[in-house]
Amino acid sequence: MPELPEVETLRRGLAHSLPGAEVRAVRVRETRLRRPVRTRRLRSRLVGRSILAVRRRSKYLLVDVEGDTHVVVHLGMSGTLELTPATSPLQTHVHVVLELDSGLELRYRDPRRFGLVDVLSTAELMADPSFTTLGPEPLSDTWRTTDLVDAARGRRVPVKAFLMDARVVVGVGNIYANEALYRAGVHPRRSAGRIAESRWERVHGAVREVLLEAIENRGTTLRDFHDSAGNDGGNAAALRVYGREGEACGTCARPIRRLVLGGRSTFYCPRCQR
Repeated sequence: MPELPEVETLRRGLAHSLPGAEVRAVRVRETRLRRPVRTRRLRSRLVGRSILAVRRRSKYLLVDVEGDTHVVVHLGMSGTLELTPATSPLQTHVHVVLELDSGLELRYRDPRRFGLVDVLSTAELMADPSFTTLGPEPLSDTWRTTDLVDAARGRRVPVKAFLMDARVVVGVGNIYANEALYRAGVHPRRSAGRIAESRWERVHGAVREVLLEAIENRGTTLRDFHDSAGNDGGNAAALRVYGREGEACGTCARPIRRLVLGGRSTFYCPRCQR
């Protein structure tokens, strides 16, 4: 599933080209996504209006449009959002297309159909359950170690699952939770409530570090992720434990191990993460 760095990479690419473009038409080829696509609503709220900005909240892309309107996009497990010439051949599994006056099209493609494309007003966005429960942004200046300490107090949940809880902090999915805990020297099974504040300081710094590094590398492509131009991300080569079961740890040379936590593959070094 695309995580914060992948969505931010996509946002940055679209932010260079989308603002100022006018939506000329909306084509919906498949409505059965995580939420049913509301075709009439998309057309009535978007056609003839200009795009103002492209933002991100957690793993959601928000395309701001004239008239107090926001296109909300979540990539789900396999979604991509590509800006391409209207003359380009249409791929399979392209479900929603925004035709722009620039001669380009914004195409949402999602083979597994776990993502969503919707349009909301500002008031609707603020009241939407998908947004009202979201925690702080990990790259914001207001997110601090004490936020983690306070949220973890009394919690027995494994720290990896704790970091992946969007109510605690947003955007830290499976890949980057693995990587951050390795860099912080914390075992992924350790109970969140049993971690000292000094160690939380290391986790806090490691989360920011791995996310910023992944953004610099334009995201991690393992299978499905592509940026707005259709290019793969380059961060897979920078991963130190994720997907590296049996390989030597870069610090101590012990083999990286894999276990399953919450149904997700979890990778760690048994020596560096006691």
